[in-house]
Amino acid sequence: MSFTQELLQEKFPTRQAVITEITNLEAILNLPKATEHFVSDLHGEFSAFDHILRNGSGNIKQKILENFGGKLTTKSIQEFATLVYYPADKLAFQKQQMTGEKLDQWYLDTFSRVIKLLKVSATKYTRSKVRKAMDPSFVYITEELLYTDQQQLDKRNYYNRILQNLLELGQADKFIIATCNTIQRLIVDHLHVIGDIYDRGPQPDKILDRLINYHSVDIQWGNHDIIWIGAASGSALCMMNLLRICARYNNLSIVEDSYGINLRHLSMYAEHNYQDLAAFYPRMVKGEKRPKESELRLISQMQQATAVIQFKLEGQLKQRHPDWNLFEVGLLDQIDWENNTVKIGEEKYPLINTCFATVDHAHPFELTAEEKAVTVGLLNSFRRSTRLRRHLEFLMKKGKMYETANGNLLFHGCIPVDEKGNLQALECQHESYAGQALLNFFEKQLRTAYAHPEIRDDLATDWTWYLWQGPLSPLFGKHAMATFARYFVKEEKTHAEQKNAYFKLRHQEWFCRQLLQEFGLNPETGHIINGHTPVKKGHQPIMANKKMIVIDGGYSKAYQPTTGIGGYTLLYNSYGLQLITHHPFTSKADAIKNGTDIISTKRVVNQELKRQTVADTDTGAALKQKIRHLHQLLADYDKD
Repeated sequence: MSFTQELLQEKFPTRQAVITEITNLEAILNLPKATEHFVSDLHGEFSAFDHILRNGSGNIKQKILENFGGKLTTKSIQEFATLVYYPADKLAFQKQQMTGEKLDQWYLDTFSRVIKLLKVSATKYTRSKVRKAMDPSFVYITEELLYTDQQQLDKRNYYNRILQNLLELGQADKFIIATCNTIQRLIVDHLHVIGDIYDRGPQPDKILDRLINYHSVDIQWGNHDIIWIGAASGSALCMMNLLRICARYNNLSIVEDSYGINLRHLSMYAEHNYQDLAAFYPRMVKGEKRPKESELRLISQMQQATAVIQFKLEGQLKQRHPDWNLFEVGLLDQIDWENNTVKIGEEKYPLINTCFATVDHAHPFELTAEEKAVTVGLLNSFRRSTRLRRHLEFLMKKGKMYETANGNLLFHGCIPVDEKGNLQALECQHESYAGQALLNFFEKQLRTAYAHPEIRDDLATDWTWYLWQGPLSPLFGKHAMATFARYFVKEEKTHAEQKNAYFKLRHQEWFCRQLLQEFGLNPETGHIINGHTPVKKGHQPIMANKKMIVIDGGYSKAYQPTTGIGGYTLLYNSYGLQLITHHPFTSKADAIKNGTDIISTKRVVNQELKRQTVADTDTGAALKQKIRHLHQLLADYDKD
């Protein structure tokens, strides 16, 4: 008897127990496939993300329309949907609008509606799974209401008495809130986050708090997540990148207020060594409150300080790894100090907005004593932040470079290839890595660096930075990042960042099929689901005869002028794939008061000819394997 058989025998010690489990699993295989939800490039926009989670990318509204359409007015349908999204807030608002018998009747009507919607939401699941999704305080009451037919005369008074008691005993609000939360839990079975939780928006920490408490989630790391992981792994270069970006987007509060990392020494150093340069004022999105002039000046000085330290550290890394071909990184050594020009490629360009007072012309990559002290102090603060550590531990636990899920390939950026679609190889210590092996290589390096944050400037930590902007990084996908030129060179041609051939070839069906095969997936039925590159106005997110789907549509307000929308999400249920387009989110208060939602349109990517069941999923494959082992165990029992 195999080890697996022995474990099953311990769990199912009798023949009848095995038969019961086989019957249960065989039945589960015939349930409809549960809904997967795909989001990407959240960039700290918590309010919009939270709304998308609460409404299941419009899935809850669709269920309400299907089951209450024709019975409720359009306004009532939206008010009911908002109640399910934000039950506590909507209840408080409702009690301001009505009182007395009118409010009591509203509660009784609402009880029946939420129970009916819960019943619809629970149809894809076993009774035991539905029970696990319920608030333990209301399991008995909810199950009695859920599985009792109120139309039966003998049960009607029983059913109605339960509802009356909820009202009379002051449990109405708690019951409605618990039931709405259960509906949200059941409407989506699993969430995929395809990278870039951090940077640009103001509340990535709240997004991670939400994800930590979410019932089922996986994450594919994005390049903006990597620099936060890198900072906690001991990479001063990753840390300076993230601090510069936070200053650039007026988000330093996430570091200091949310994660408790003291920036006082950095700000004092910046004030003492840098001038007030308007070119380094933070980028502001439409509607954002402009900081005070004193705050703008300090942000400008801190952005200059972090940028210069970053360029020095880039130069040091370039010297450690000359074989990495980082020609446009750490350009301080390419400056002609007498003529105030910089050499980029084969040309020289005049410098603008310069702030190089702390740069030693003879040793441009050397940190000053004060810069070293500030950098070491900040690295220690990043390591000591309990809340940041909690969030990054979760990112490491749930995160991967890529995921294969139910026949689909999920990754944030790209698979580096040449113009003909051949996989590009990266060399490390006489080994070559390309395609799937390249992603596995980088994941191993990242985990090694994170496990040993006390070791700095080692190979694994440097590879972590490489993921941020290395030429063959699958999370970056460009030949170089033009940060230096964007700050200090006027000529726009120096700002261009040449993309990897992947981004052109992903429009071709043959290429997508080739990549699916590289990861062991069926090119006939599989899809590639990408983030990273915002889909610009007039461009299509669905490419390559529906083999490629890009769902970075502009959660970040900084990108919405480019995309023209508030983001894309994707749903994959038993009927197929649906791409959802969202309007820009206003606020939770607006949603509660005015019933505003952010769903724009649904577009069917593919429609299954035969409705998919659990048997067609990865979970189904695992259950089938277990059933085979159980049948073998049953045969062993029959021999005895």
